[in-house]
Amino acid sequence: MSKKGQKGITGLETAIVLIAFVMVASVFAYVVLSAGLFSSQKAKEAVYQGMAQTSGSVCLKGNVFAKMAEGYVAEVYIPIAAVSAGNPIDFTDTSPGNEGKTKVAVSYSDSSHFFPKVDWTLEKVITVNDDNLLDENELFLIKVNLSSLGDEENPVKVSSYQRFLIEVKPPTGAVLPIERSIPGRVNDLVNLY
Repeated sequence: MSKKGQKGITGLETAIVLIAFVMVASVFAYVVLSAGLFSSQKAKEAVYQGMAQTSGSVCLKGNVFAKMAEGYVAEVYIPIAAVSAGNPIDFTDTSPGNEGKTKVAVSYSDSSHFFPKVDWTLEKVITVNDDNLLDENELFLIKVNLSSLGDEENPVKVSSYQRFLIEVKPPTGAVLPIERSIPGRVNDLVNLY
């Protein structure tokens, strides 16, 4: 039944081809599984980092006011609280004696100026303990001093119709941006919208 010059495939050759296919398939499966495990590990790390960022955030808790002096903003009052179920945030302030110890940075910018660090002080409105950590169920008032922006030769004065941005930057968590405009008619204390 066989023709002259044709050889049949033996069982040994078939086994070798089958083993080669199985080896290639197992190497491919290992590579796919390793890539899947690696990507799921990276996804898990991203979720944990996102949770750490949101758990350390602050939120605005009330109206923002500006104290005016001679038609210019002297101070901005920002009421803040920790986000629900958030981690405590260290608000050691920049008042005399605390220079260099602050963990939270406050920056100021407008259409022509940027100050990455401005002076601010802390007033505890509602507290559950005596430390400077902003815990859940606490309310702090940050007083941002805008009267000392710039230098003696070029002071920066924030006045009517001017739009500005103050950012509260905790060591962990999201930045709290507060963008406001000074109205045209001002009193000694102005509610900023």
